[in-house]
Amino acid sequence: MLKVSKPGFYASVQDLGRPGYRHFGVPLSGAADRLAARRVNALLENDPGDAVLEMAMQGPELVFDSPTYIALSGAGMDVRLNGQELHPDQVYPVPAGSVLECGRITKGFRAYLGIRGGLRIPKILGSRSMFYPVTEGRQIRAGQELPYEPCAGFEAKILKLSPMDLYLEEALVASPGPEFELLEPAARERLFGDSFTLAKEYDRMACQLQETLPAHTLQMITSATLPGTVQLTPAGRLIILMPDGQTTGGYPRVLQLDNRSVSVLSQKKFSDRVRFVENPS
Repeated sequence: MLKVSKPGFYASVQDLGRPGYRHFGVPLSGAADRLAARRVNALLENDPGDAVLEMAMQGPELVFDSPTYIALSGAGMDVRLNGQELHPDQVYPVPAGSVLECGRITKGFRAYLGIRGGLRIPKILGSRSMFYPVTEGRQIRAGQELPYEPCAGFEAKILKLSPMDLYLEEALVASPGPEFELLEPAARERLFGDSFTLAKEYDRMACQLQETLPAHTLQMITSATLPGTVQLTPAGRLIILMPDGQTTGGYPRVLQLDNRSVSVLSQKKFSDRVRFVENPS
C-alpha cells in the first residue's frame, strides 16, 4: 500500500480516462498532461493506461509499505525520497518503508508520479481516474491507502529520458471549430494573431483566458464538446475545456486544440501566456 501522510494541495489518481460514456454526460477525465503520464509509465515499462498520481502546485507526503520502483515527469518539483533529492524522467528503486516528500512545483503546474505496475485502486466505468461524483472523491486525502503490487527485481531498459519542458512552450495548435466561420473576420484574425493570458479561473474542468473578443449574439443548440474545445461566451470570453469538462455546451465552439496542446496547456498557470497556432493539417 501507498499511504498518504499529507495530501498536498491537489493530487488525484488518473489514468487515460473513461471513454465511451460521454453520451451519459460522464467526462473523459484522465491525466491532464497525458504525455507526462505516458512517460512515467514508459520508463517503468507499465501499460500506457496504468494509473499514476497527478499533483498540482504542492505535492503530498507518501509512505511505501512494500518495495517498488518509481518515476516522475511533467512539472519541476522538489521531491525527496528518504531525504535524497530525486530528478524527473528517471527510474528510482524504493525500499519498503520509504517516505516520499513531494514539495512545491517550481516549473510548470502538474507533476506525475508513476509506480511500477500502476496504482491499483478499483476501476469504475473502466477507469481508475478520480472524478466526483463518479468516484467517491476528486482527490487523495490524508490517511488514504492506495494499493500497488510490490516489485523488488525490476531492471529498467531505459533509466532516464530528456525532460520535455512543456511549460516553456506558448503555442497551442488548434483547428477551426464548428462555429469558427460564424465569427466576424476581425475576431477570427485576433484568435490566431493575438496572445492570451491565463485567468485565475482554471482547474481540471476548464481554463479561462483574460483577454476577450468582441461580444456576440450567436445562437446555437447545445452540442458535443471535448477536452481542448475552445468556447466563446456571449461576453467574448474564451473558455478552454480540460479533461473533466462538460460533454456538451451551448457556446460557439470556435477552436479545437490537438492532444499535445492540451498537455502544454495543463502545464500553464495563472498569468502565463499562450497563443493559438492554426493546425497545418
